[in-house]
Amino acid sequence: MSAVAATERPARMAGSRLPRVYLVTAAVLPFLLLAIYVAILGLRAAPTGVRIGDPAPQFALADLDGNPVRLSDLTGRPVIVNFWASWCGPCIEEFPLLKQAEAQHAADGLAVVGIVYEDRSESARSFMQRMGADWPAAMDPGGSVAGEYAIFGPPETFFIGRDGTVLGHQVGQFSRASLDRQIATILAKE
Repeated sequence: MSAVAATERPARMAGSRLPRVYLVTAAVLPFLLLAIYVAILGLRAAPTGVRIGDPAPQFALADLDGNPVRLSDLTGRPVIVNFWASWCGPCIEEFPLLKQAEAQHAADGLAVVGIVYEDRSESARSFMQRMGADWPAAMDPGGSVAGEYAIFGPPETFFIGRDGTVLGHQVGQFSRASLDRQIATILAKE
């Protein structure tokens, strides 16, 4: 190979360019993939289940002791349906508030029902005992009830009026004030 040919080759390689379609694809593809990912997350998080004013989806589950827990048995009472798990940090903070609310509104017939979300019954039982909670905690094998309510993750709580209509919905942890507001809504509706 001659000295001239050796010096020409690097010059040609430096001057060669990728076709424009490759450059455009490399620039656009990451944004397109990101948009698809965000759309999928948005569809997953979109409230496709129960809305305020809808009848609460009925369920018949077994509690941690194997006893039946049916929403239909609570018709005529205001009901809080709380989806929770023993591994959920915010659930630990919510349980004392639920316990206080249940005691404070016992004369109003307030019922609290916990639905265990993606957890083991042994862990859920231990959690209930540790928290001093005495309301029914129902297992949801296969997540069918969580699916009907379109649960994104615990904690998530539904506030159901005496007529079985969903009057409130809290995604994530509630505070004392927000819990009191939601309870007032389901107690006021006769």
